[in-house]
Amino acid sequence: MSMNSFGHLFRVTTWGESHGPALGATVDGCPPNVEINEAMLQKWLDLRKPGQNKYTTQRREADEVRILSGVFEGKTTGTPIQLMIENTDQRSKDYGDIVEKFRPGHADITYYQKYGIRDHRGGGRSSARETAARVAAGGIARAVLDILLPDLKIKGFMVQMGPHSIDRENFDWDQIDQNPFWTPDAISAKDWATYLDGLRKSGSSVGAIVEVVAQGAPAGLGAPVYAKLDTDLAAAMMSINAVKGVEIGEGMHAAVLTGEENADEIRMGSNGPEYTSNHAGGILGGISTGQDLVVRFAVKPTSSILTTRKTVSKAGDDTEIITKGRHDPCVGIRAVPVGEAMMACVILDHFLLHRGQVGTNQGKIG
Repeated sequence: MSMNSFGHLFRVTTWGESHGPALGATVDGCPPNVEINEAMLQKWLDLRKPGQNKYTTQRREADEVRILSGVFEGKTTGTPIQLMIENTDQRSKDYGDIVEKFRPGHADITYYQKYGIRDHRGGGRSSARETAARVAAGGIARAVLDILLPDLKIKGFMVQMGPHSIDRENFDWDQIDQNPFWTPDAISAKDWATYLDGLRKSGSSVGAIVEVVAQGAPAGLGAPVYAKLDTDLAAAMMSINAVKGVEIGEGMHAAVLTGEENADEIRMGSNGPEYTSNHAGGILGGISTGQDLVVRFAVKPTSSILTTRKTVSKAGDDTEIITKGRHDPCVGIRAVPVGEAMMACVILDHFLLHRGQVGTNQGKIG
């Protein structure tokens, strides 16, 4: 299987399966002399790990990360950094009934059609467990960004669960870390708890929309054609397991706006150009404007549910399936720290590309 890497200069390769002995990431292109230790990375993994509340899978994984290479005396050496996270709470027997069957909505069938072999235990490589490695790599990216772009802040949150959206009038940044749904709307958090409780008890699942905002990114990141910042952000978010759609700024809603409504007007401020709105999501022509970078992605419902569904077997027979095991009733909840990690990796990658090509911004205004 190829194509397990992403990034240009800051390059991340993930490895491992859901029910294998371990999974992890190899991070190449990290600048030297950046302070890194396992505790720094662990704080991000702790945000994503399963079993923290009744709204996520009850698989109990410590998600403890180990740094195997690329760090000496607490600082990066500029060589590849190897990260490993051991799996400790696999229940492979839960998947014994699907050895010969394919789960509807899951990658089981396409993996088998492509490779002629599949790891049926939790989906193997297609499991959302793979995202733990991304969060660990994102922790390295954040540590570098703290040095190179100290004013940068990255924050993700849920804006919709199933048909229930937040009320932007209730938006409160401080609320995001105060509820299990990473939502800035305290009222929505209460409503979502009741809604998801019902789905969870019935053995069903639901999708979600996650928004990730990066404040303090400089103007100039990205390129006009094949290395657009929004292209790489969209690819990074779409590569997250279960993501089925990505928007930048207004996204699909831009199609209903007029030119007057959509254009972000510009005025000269005391520190340079200022925009009166941000419909573009902080990116014009593939290059950052200096405004907030705004990305949203839609996560589909978890495919493993307790409702009987029609499917086929490897032999080509029509049959039915019920998926056992421990699964997220709304996998979008744990996708929030994953989206943040991907945003950090892409921004760092593009900052290094920008610095290598032009150094500092060339065009002066005013």
